[in-house]
Amino acid sequence: MSLSPQLAPFAWSLLLAAGVVVFSTVPLGAARSQANFQMADLAAPRAMFERLPDWGKRAAWAHQNSFEAFTLHAPATLLCLVAGVSNPVAIAAAWIHPALRLAYIGVYVANKPPLRGLCWAGGLVCTGVLYAEGLKALLAG
Repeated sequence: MSLSPQLAPFAWSLLLAAGVVVFSTVPLGAARSQANFQMADLAAPRAMFERLPDWGKRAAWAHQNSFEAFTLHAPATLLCLVAGVSNPVAIAAAWIHPALRLAYIGVYVANKPPLRGLCWAGGLVCTGVLYAEGLKALLAG
């Protein structure tokens, strides 16, 4: 089965958004390393949170938020795939979302709240666009 070129951005968006979730472990791992992570910490990895530097705590929160964002975004991309959305606005939103989520991690760890808020809101708007366009296409078809 081949994917039509107009639907490829939605599949890529899903894959890239999942990659952002995986990437969010990089700064968290660096923070745990700086906090002298020991094998014994595997028994209760959240217990070491207080040992993390401030930027590491933000990395942990960014990591958790990455999962939350993915659980909203993944169904939206799948809806667009199933509905056969070809709207250029939805395609742009599909590409922009993973980029904003990646930037979100960076600005969260760097403690830039206004930029973090913009990245978060932009990603959420992109996901909302995908839901709206997917539902519109599904109901029209």
